[in-house]
Amino acid sequence: MLQIKYIAIILPDTLQYVGLQNLLVNYFPPVEISHYPTFEASISSNCDTFDYYITNATLFVLNADFFLPRRNKTIVLLNSLEGEKNNSFPSNHISINSPQETIIEQLKQFFVKENGYTSTDSNNKELTLREIEVLQLIVKGSTNKEIADKLYISLNTVQTHRKNITTKLGIKTVSGLTFYAIMNGIISGEDIEL
Repeated sequence: MLQIKYIAIILPDTLQYVGLQNLLVNYFPPVEISHYPTFEASISSNCDTFDYYITNATLFVLNADFFLPRRNKTIVLLNSLEGEKNNSFPSNHISINSPQETIIEQLKQFFVKENGYTSTDSNNKELTLREIEVLQLIVKGSTNKEIADKLYISLNTVQTHRKNITTKLGIKTVSGLTFYAIMNGIISGEDIEL
């Protein structure tokens, strides 16, 4: 017998909620879904009892203190830009512009994973300390020249580090790198200028 998945969907957008609810009920039964239009509503109803959380990037960043410890069981909905490839973001995300088949596959991969998102330590081992420093500055919005000046390295070295970071992580966009850095505790939501 399959175990019921208790899922909290924390989204102000009713259409996104209804669409997700439909996919979850039809493709991933048995599920028990609770919808909260605001993060505050979820907190007031003791939302720490759920197996999984689905929210958008804004609510995730604004409430990082809650979601980061639960990142293994949190899915973030992202508004990817037109033409952006689905693989330009790290796991535990769903691009709301993806076709239904892609969304179902992403949900399937998330639920099949025994522990959800890969742990912080194993992901950060891939990056050197200098690459982590460069990533932090990229996410904060620094240009290549500003990074070179702050770290006392050449512009070519910054470009090499950026290339290595995108190759190792498989993430090519700044928004994807930002999401990765937040999910892995490399940078906090407060360090990012919105």
